[in-house]
Amino acid sequence: MNFDTFNLNPGVMDGVRALGYSTPTPIQLQAIPPIIQGHDLIGLAQTGTGKTAAFVLPILHHLISSPHGQVRALILAPTRELAEQTDTVITGLGQKTGLRNMAIYGGANMEQQIQKLRNGVEIVTACPGRLLDHLWKGSIDLSNLEILVIDEADRMLDMGFLPDIKNILKCLMQKRQTLLFSATMPANIRRLAEEIMHKPVTVQINPTTTAATVSHTIYSVEDSQKTSLLKDILEYTKTESVLVFTRTKYRAQRIAQQLKNTGCRATSLQGNLNQNQRQLAMEGFCNGSVKVLVATDIAARGIDVLSITHVINYDMPGSMDDYIHRIGRTGRIGKVGQAFTFVTAKDAAMERDLRHLLDKGKTEYHTVQYKERIEKPQRQGVIRNKPVYVPRKAFSTV
Repeated sequence: MNFDTFNLNPGVMDGVRALGYSTPTPIQLQAIPPIIQGHDLIGLAQTGTGKTAAFVLPILHHLISSPHGQVRALILAPTRELAEQTDTVITGLGQKTGLRNMAIYGGANMEQQIQKLRNGVEIVTACPGRLLDHLWKGSIDLSNLEILVIDEADRMLDMGFLPDIKNILKCLMQKRQTLLFSATMPANIRRLAEEIMHKPVTVQINPTTTAATVSHTIYSVEDSQKTSLLKDILEYTKTESVLVFTRTKYRAQRIAQQLKNTGCRATSLQGNLNQNQRQLAMEGFCNGSVKVLVATDIAARGIDVLSITHVINYDMPGSMDDYIHRIGRTGRIGKVGQAFTFVTAKDAAMERDLRHLLDKGKTEYHTVQYKERIEKPQRQGVIRNKPVYVPRKAFSTV
């Protein structure tokens, strides 16, 4: 089956071919037809399943018949990175449609955004806070809106955007098609959907299992040895782009600096960075000049880099939903990826949950004990009994 199945407008199909899309992913196969038919839709799918194209293609197909410079489609995204990346997908798929699009987010020049809105755009991807700024200033007109997309709804609510979303919805008085995409469906998301959607179609793509293209390894390690283990993995494992997750922004910053001190092309993505620093970090990771990106869960929202071969959980995630979302950034759209998770004695409960998740999905995984080795001093003056980590001998399968 290919994209011809959807009978998309020829101008939209030109963009599909230009980006090299060939076979639709499961979320695209199930979501695109009802969206084209005009139904509200709830899409439950983890990162890396092709969900962005699942709503962008129908939007382009719907709008291409009459581009007129008014905002007719609005996509809400939780982070600047996701807003930019969604906008990039729209630009690529819509390159032959004549439709205009833009991304709106905080930290960027407000006046430049206002000028672009005045020049006319049909599709806006926006972060809630900056969109409200434009609504209060009257610099964006949503009276002609026909399609609303709430992307990564679960993370949007986790980040405290529910009041902003409700304020935005108060400004949308006209009838519209509403699409909601989320990796999970907690009670607050379900309540929101009931309030704003009309008889939505629900499309569910393995929301509680991990991708079949990802292999999993659990490393048992002392907390004090985590950084040494990380360095050994990076030195002795063939990788392309590596995404490392930590629990705090301070730890992300510290680990990235430690890796840079060893000559590794690493940087961090965390809440203490300003917009320009975040932009440089993401650009470096996307173009390959940065090999290792150390990030917190919130800062990493929206990272969509197909060359990520490894996701390393330096710190255990807060839940199995978070685990699924983290490792969903590798093994993207048929590519093979690896997920490495560091567990310490204090992670025993989460480790049991992880093993249960993998066992439930009949997912093969390996457990490795990271062992500290002692090397005798080679010459006078070397501190005796200094711990030396010998990775090829220090990894033993349990």
